[in-house]
Amino acid sequence: MLQSLAGNSCVRLIQSNKSAWYFLFLVLGYILYLIFGAVVFSSVELPYEDLLRQQLRGIKRQFLQEHECLSEERLERFLSKALEASNYGVSILNNASASWNWDFTSSLFFASTVLSTTGYGHTAPLSDGGKAFCIIYSVIGIPFTLLFLTAVVQRIMVYSTWRPIMYVHTRWGLSKPLVALVHATLLAVVAVSCFFLIPAAIFSALEKNWNFLESFYFCFISLSTIGLGDYVPGEAFNQRFRELYKLGITVYLLLGLIAMLVVLETFCELQQLKQLRKMFYLKKEKPQDRLAIMEHDHLTFSSMPDGTINSPQEDKTEPFVDFPVLTSPGGDDPMIK
Repeated sequence: MLQSLAGNSCVRLIQSNKSAWYFLFLVLGYILYLIFGAVVFSSVELPYEDLLRQQLRGIKRQFLQEHECLSEERLERFLSKALEASNYGVSILNNASASWNWDFTSSLFFASTVLSTTGYGHTAPLSDGGKAFCIIYSVIGIPFTLLFLTAVVQRIMVYSTWRPIMYVHTRWGLSKPLVALVHATLLAVVAVSCFFLIPAAIFSALEKNWNFLESFYFCFISLSTIGLGDYVPGEAFNQRFRELYKLGITVYLLLGLIAMLVVLETFCELQQLKQLRKMFYLKKEKPQDRLAIMEHDHLTFSSMPDGTINSPQEDKTEPFVDFPVLTSPGGDDPMIK
């Protein structure tokens, strides 16, 4: 008996806090996914890092043996200075000295990566004034960019998602959730083809050291605003039409980001995903629900008999017990006389 009562109470507790349990499972799943990614990246990349370190040590050792007049300390100072400059996008190599990082088109490309929060990191402000302006520019520009993208996506969604779904739904009488799911799938295929596969083929042809996988990797890292910066187009030696190429990449990044947001918003509108999200969200009490509860209480009290509900004032004035009135046998009260 006690065990059944305890089991029923546990079931009621879980049912009443179902959203909290779902949220807890969501947090645990996310943590496990982070750990899974760390394990995979570590197991895949650590051997390559170790091999590269050994190669660099061998090259450095061979260089010092061939140039005995150069001490290891001086070489370390030179390499640290060169690497520090490389972190700001400045290289001492002869094949990179002809390209500038802060001409107009390169600065426009940098501004687009800052406002879109892609941030490749291949170029950074050198001066204190540039760093201060970058902070102010980003504080104003990033919310401005979000407002701009939201307005653009909202207008595109009317013609790319809402109207086509309603047309098919009313024209052929198909189920609206089914039409929305098929439409979202087709839209995703078109977006992947136009902003990932085709640009990857173009980049692999224009960039000499990039294959198709590396070009596709750049497109995905860029349009997902991850922006690792290990692959940046237009930085090769003697790049033809470099200014026009940089301008075209800037336009591609903005259009691709808008396309990705349209696809994501289209999938978020799916009824299946809405139901999935509701599992993890807190249930908000709507104003209509509160109004219905108040009306229900009002109707309940008004339907009860008048004598069953007394106001506090009536409880104070009316006695609980009716006492008999005391009178004298002759009808006259001697105390009053």
